[in-house]
Amino acid sequence: MTVTEVPPFRRDVLFVTLDSCRYDTFAAARAPNLKSLGPVHRAYSPSHFTYGAHAAFFMGFTPGDPARAEPYVNPKYAKIFRMGGGGHAGAARAYVDLEGRSIVDGFRRLGHAALGTGAVGWFDPATATGRVLAADFGQFHYGAAGGLREQRAWLLAAVAAARAAAQPVFAFLNLAETHVPYYHEGAPWDPARNPCVPFARDNDAAEARRRQIACVEWIDAELAPLLAAFAEAAIVVCADHGDCWGEDGLWEHGIHHRATLEVPLVFRLP
Repeated sequence: MTVTEVPPFRRDVLFVTLDSCRYDTFAAARAPNLKSLGPVHRAYSPSHFTYGAHAAFFMGFTPGDPARAEPYVNPKYAKIFRMGGGGHAGAARAYVDLEGRSIVDGFRRLGHAALGTGAVGWFDPATATGRVLAADFGQFHYGAAGGLREQRAWLLAAVAAARAAAQPVFAFLNLAETHVPYYHEGAPWDPARNPCVPFARDNDAAEARRRQIACVEWIDAELAPLLAAFAEAAIVVCADHGDCWGEDGLWEHGIHHRATLEVPLVFRLP
C-alpha cells in the first residue's frame, strides 16, 4: 500500500434516530447508556419532519451546531458521513467518505450489510413514500406494530447473521416511542389520549414533556443489549426533529420553529 492509499472502511456502524425527541427532554432524561457514548450536543436538524430529516441524513447531513468549528459536531466543518459530490467538502476530513445514491448505498458498496428498521409511517415499505427511505437497505423491517423490542430482536438477529458471514454492518434504527402520543410498551397512560395535537384546545405541555422523558428513559434501558452488540462500533444517536409544545401557540411538528429543529446529538466514533 502506498502512502496515498486509504484502506477501506470496515468498522461496524450503528445509527439510531429517536423520532420527534426534543433536545431538552433528552438532556433531562436519565439515559446512562446513551449518554455514555459521548457529550450530548444541542444540535439543529436539517428538517422539521421525519421524511425531510432522514432524506438529509441519508445524504450525510446529520444534525449539527453551526456555531462550533468542530468535526462531526458541525457537519459544515466536517461530516460524519460524506457522500462523493455531496456539497461542501468541509474544513476537515469526514469520518467516512462514501460513494453512491445515499450513505446506505455507500456502505453497501464498501461491503457492509445494510440493515434498517423504522417505526414511523414514512418508513412503511407498503407505501410508495415509505419505499423511498427504505429502498437502499439490503434488509429492512418496518416495526410500527411491535415497537422497539420487536425491532431490536430483528436487528440483533440480522446483525448476527451478517457477522457469521464475516461481513461488516451498517445498522439503522428509527424509534417511534418518542413520537406523539409519546408511548412505550407497558407505559401507565392511555396512548389514545394525545397531549400534543395540532390546533387542539386541550393540549398539555407538561404531560407531553413527562411522557417523552419517560420514553427516552425506557428506550435507554431497552437499547442496552444493542449497544453492547456494537461495543466496538461507531455509533451516532440523534433525533430527526423535535415538537412544539405550545411555544408561540404552536403544537407538534411539520412546521419551522426552533423547538422542531433543536435536537440531541450523541456520537462515539472510534
